[in-house]
Amino acid sequence: MRKKDNIAIKVENVTKRFKLYYDKPSTLKERLVFWNKKKSEERTVLKNINLDIKKGETVALIGVNGSGKSTLLKLMTKIIYPTEGKITVNGKLTSLLELGAGFHPDFTGRENIYFNASIFGLTKSEIEKRVDDIIEFSELGEFIDSPVRTYSSGMYMRLAFSVAINVDAEILLIDEILAVGDQHFQDKCFAKLRELRDSDKTIVIVSHSLGPIRDLCKRAVWIYDGEIRMDGPSGEIIDEYLKVCG
Repeated sequence: MRKKDNIAIKVENVTKRFKLYYDKPSTLKERLVFWNKKKSEERTVLKNINLDIKKGETVALIGVNGSGKSTLLKLMTKIIYPTEGKITVNGKLTSLLELGAGFHPDFTGRENIYFNASIFGLTKSEIEKRVDDIIEFSELGEFIDSPVRTYSSGMYMRLAFSVAINVDAEILLIDEILAVGDQHFQDKCFAKLRELRDSDKTIVIVSHSLGPIRDLCKRAVWIYDGEIRMDGPSGEIIDEYLKVCG
């Protein structure tokens, strides 16, 4: 296999800037005080990021809130796009970035399984073969036939995770949502992720739960102020991170 064929995600010279808009002055006093203030400003969230993630790797993105790690994950899914640079993804990708994203609130959990899985490219017959496994893993019981607008955040997470791990994706991207829900289901999710890791799936995960991350991931990338500060074996990187930010 050629080296480039072994890359699941390639991030090349990626910079991401957002324009922040401020409310217009609404009173005469505010107009007089803020007449010369800019109505918007540009913020650089990621600065010239270069990163290769190999097929079959399980990688943690760590860093304090606001460091840019979740933005990088969204760029990988193409929910948003780089201001500069490019990201190449090789393989079928599924993501868990925003709780319940892609769910229709008035559909039941069961209906949303069909709807959500079809977005990931599964046919109706393929979904029917997996629907019982999805429902069983979610542990939603009779609530599976209730509208998802009646679900708690933990129930949303259970359903979203259960669908995402059953669509045969080669690459799985996960943001902090595994922090939602009870300890039993979190443990179950991490056990499933270890199973997927050992089956050579590519997993990129953002989490502040450093204990499970240390166990799950062989590699960690520490993002600090929009730049990669360290990249290497997860144990070493997490230890250094805790010395500075713990």
